[in-house]
Amino acid sequence: MDHRPPISRRNLLLGTAAAFGVPAVLAGCGGSEQPSPGSTSGNLGAVTLGSNASDEVPKKSLATVIEKFTQASVRINTVDHNTFQENINRYLRGTPDDVFTWFAGYRMQFFAEQGLATDISDVWQEIGGDYTQAFRDASTGVDGKQYFIPFTYYPWAVFYRKSVWEEKGYEPPKTLDELTALAKKMQGDDLVPIAFADKDGWPAMGTFDIINMRMNGYDFHISLMAGKESWTDPRVKQVFDTWRGLMEYHQPASLGRTWQEAAQSLVQKKSGMYLLGMFVAQQFPEEDLADLDFFTFPEINPTHGTDSIDAPIDGYMVSAKAKNVDGAKALVKHLAQASSQDIATELDPGTLAASSKADTSGYSALQKRGAELVSQASHIAQFLDRDTRPDFASTVMIPSLQSFVDKPAEIDSLLTSIEQQKANIFR
Repeated sequence: MDHRPPISRRNLLLGTAAAFGVPAVLAGCGGSEQPSPGSTSGNLGAVTLGSNASDEVPKKSLATVIEKFTQASVRINTVDHNTFQENINRYLRGTPDDVFTWFAGYRMQFFAEQGLATDISDVWQEIGGDYTQAFRDASTGVDGKQYFIPFTYYPWAVFYRKSVWEEKGYEPPKTLDELTALAKKMQGDDLVPIAFADKDGWPAMGTFDIINMRMNGYDFHISLMAGKESWTDPRVKQVFDTWRGLMEYHQPASLGRTWQEAAQSLVQKKSGMYLLGMFVAQQFPEEDLADLDFFTFPEINPTHGTDSIDAPIDGYMVSAKAKNVDGAKALVKHLAQASSQDIATELDPGTLAASSKADTSGYSALQKRGAELVSQASHIAQFLDRDTRPDFASTVMIPSLQSFVDKPAEIDSLLTSIEQQKANIFR
């Protein structure tokens, strides 16, 4: 049964420039430990932080933010992002860190409802005024209590290099037909039209999300994620048929490529565009960031236009088995401060601050455009693996989408398989 409160599933309009949106030493997985240089003499003892920020830019960003925390000593335990997510359930049921990085919305609610997270409603009594109602909703469990601190978020869009497009005379497409025509033109110009990678399993989810929302609307998409719609529905098949029509323009051999490697093809001007989160900016050298721009995925069904996007929120939770609850709550309160998020968004150009009090005057042109895109969207989805059950996302959708990418003609049997597996999970 879907226990999500209605507010978290419908019309998550985030007002002006606000959106919403495993760790560390996972049992059986090696992690890198690093002390926080600026917090070695606090009076709340030691706090451990499990982090999935394994890429260079977000890792440095988090370390810098933690250096400003002086109430306790902090040890950051970093694990590869995908390994972290794949082992989160075992991690939280084993010997988790006091605080851990995680995601807003359903993914947070799922573990809170399992009793694997600490209620931090008391922290929200202090910091709640810094956040919009949408962010509060995204941080609230099915019991009405808060379990999550929003830190940053980022929209998904189609990214490109302005210099390449100006040189070739390309214009952002407004419809699917225009997108297809542009992709054909790029092929004629010896460019890979659409950079693409799915070695890690999750990037293809973004393509499914946006095509489904463009064709069938936000409500159907969220209902499908909740297990309330059939994957053999003709509307779902149409999504895969449409996606299959775009496959010839995708970067080949994508199952052997990471998103970072695909991003490098955009950096090196070998591909024309890339559907991904704004974190793609992490892969660009600082001197090239001003050349990065985006457009929202074009209209497919005029009924829905371009009213929906993915804009996941990343943040922090306190584990139910935290050994230092006071220190953990002090740390997440620190992470909730606008000043902490200002540091993060300055060091990581692919993110936007969740706090309403964050200083956006220093945002890059790309960040300002990202905030504007989110503020104009009528519906905000969190991303496939955050809007559905974690077990369904990892054990069913990752291998299913990879199977489709590998053999895009075999749609009927694939959707039948997904539906059968869904029925066993959503009981």
